[in-house]
Amino acid sequence: MSVLNNGSMPQPDVALPDAPAYGTGTLGEILPSAAAALGVPGFANALNLAPTRRVCVIMVDGLGWNQLRANRSHAPFLRGQFDAAQKLSTGFPSTTATSLSSLGTGLTPGEHGMLGYDVIDPNGGRVVNQLGGWPGNLDPLRWQPAPTVFEAVLAHGISTASISLPLFAQSALTRAALRGPEFIAANQPAARARAASEYFALNRNALAYVYFNELDKAGHKYGVNSDAWRETLEDLDLAIKSLVARLPEQTTVLITGDHGMVDVPASQRIDFSLFPELIDGVEFTSGEPRGVQLRFATDTSSERRQAVRHAWAQAYGRKAWVLSTEEAIEHGLYGPVSASHRERLGDLVVLAAEAIAFYDGRRVPARAFEMIGQHGSLTAAERFIPLINLRTR
Repeated sequence: MSVLNNGSMPQPDVALPDAPAYGTGTLGEILPSAAAALGVPGFANALNLAPTRRVCVIMVDGLGWNQLRANRSHAPFLRGQFDAAQKLSTGFPSTTATSLSSLGTGLTPGEHGMLGYDVIDPNGGRVVNQLGGWPGNLDPLRWQPAPTVFEAVLAHGISTASISLPLFAQSALTRAALRGPEFIAANQPAARARAASEYFALNRNALAYVYFNELDKAGHKYGVNSDAWRETLEDLDLAIKSLVARLPEQTTVLITGDHGMVDVPASQRIDFSLFPELIDGVEFTSGEPRGVQLRFATDTSSERRQAVRHAWAQAYGRKAWVLSTEEAIEHGLYGPVSASHRERLGDLVVLAAEAIAFYDGRRVPARAFEMIGQHGSLTAAERFIPLINLRTR
């Protein structure tokens, strides 16, 4: 039974969106294009960046296209660049671990295997959170062995740096997907902006990645329609303006995000573990609150599996796309998926089409239900991100 033609089962009013335009218009093309613009061989310049000696990539976690467009008045510097911005898509799911891995490696999610916030470790028989709580006996370099773009740029003799918060210096995600550059730690946005300018003053032929996580934190806690989110955007706009103003002339600056957000009301944050028909025969739950993955136990019959899918469709099919993982792969959501990476996914995928989120209350803390801003699904508010491309004078 195909989700694209599933007969009498309820479906969202909006059809399942097309897969991300891997190779031409996603976040994963940014660093390969930057490397090509810097003259590093072996990379495609899919974004047609002009040749340059210096590239500064500014990642604003949680900066979606829709959110920036709606709040341009709170970001006067970014507003001045927005009309010329390029609209890109995240990979799938639209979540930080997957997006930053695609950014760092230039690969699709199916190729690098960092397939979400929570994924299944088939060898360990467990669910791995790829942002926090990484198991000590799971080597990030074995989990994601593909080389990063930073490593190739560095091997070509070009200096590289990652300017971020100290707590990310040795994080599993950094070691898995962002390894290679010199790590420069700075706590406050203004300090990161200053560190970036100082780095380029010392390294005239260089690639630097500057990470801001403050907007994402404000969105999760207060929502993207909050004064706190807009005030954070204002602060970051000033920090980015200051950073750009201090860079050497003829530096290419690429400003982007890793996902957008949707505000989910408390009444629509669902603990699906309370409904036996939604988890019958399910061994593991993983993914995102807006992109749930369900893995059935191996001895679960096909009839029970279909019954669970039907139960999800009957309960939430008007608000979410319910499909098998094979259908998701066939639709191209992850890009090419290797056999080993397929084992990290579930068997059934539930993707929020409206402002709703699903939690397994048996394994997430109560505070998880307090999160207002959410992401991970395929809606335009979550998947589309800006790419602002400018060159300093």
